[in-house]
Amino acid sequence: MLKALLLCFSLALCAAAPAGAAPATPEAPSGAAVMQMLRDKGLLPSAADLQASPIVQQVRDTASDLVLSAMNFLGVRYRRGGNSAEQGFDCSGFTRYVFEHSLGLVLPRRADQQAREQGLLTVKKEELRPGDLVFFNTMRRAFSHVGIYVGDGKFIHAPRPGGEVRIEDMGASYWVKRFNGARRADLPTPQVSNPP
Repeated sequence: MLKALLLCFSLALCAAAPAGAAPATPEAPSGAAVMQMLRDKGLLPSAADLQASPIVQQVRDTASDLVLSAMNFLGVRYRRGGNSAEQGFDCSGFTRYVFEHSLGLVLPRRADQQAREQGLLTVKKEELRPGDLVFFNTMRRAFSHVGIYVGDGKFIHAPRPGGEVRIEDMGASYWVKRFNGARRADLPTPQVSNPP
């Protein structure tokens, strides 16, 4: 299951590639094909859900865009204090970069500060949605590590020196024991105009 999920995320890199990237080929599926695969895995809302409410669609599209943006950085090396793909990321540098460039929301620099940020809502583990920040106690102190929930019980993060941005299963015993909580960006509700 994890290998199949990682394949989907690898393919998503093709769909979310920057302007000027090579066009889709049989080896590199179109963005629509990748989006459908992610929907099939339950990582993106279904077309029926999206049609149900324009507001729900806009909020979910924003979360989906954030997750796809985060996946652009799979394989970027870890670097303590790192804030960019060029120099590498540490965990909070990664989440800060993705949130700023996807949502325009500038998070504090450290993981513990992000967990305490007033503009973020506390979320229960069973209510996690793609795009939520997930926090862990990895250094014998609360909120010492942060990643982004991608769905299906997985999260993406910059793990540690010698590592690189990757996706891991929150159900693994290491992460289960260290989970501290989750936060969600309190995005303004999109305004939907009613037709005259």
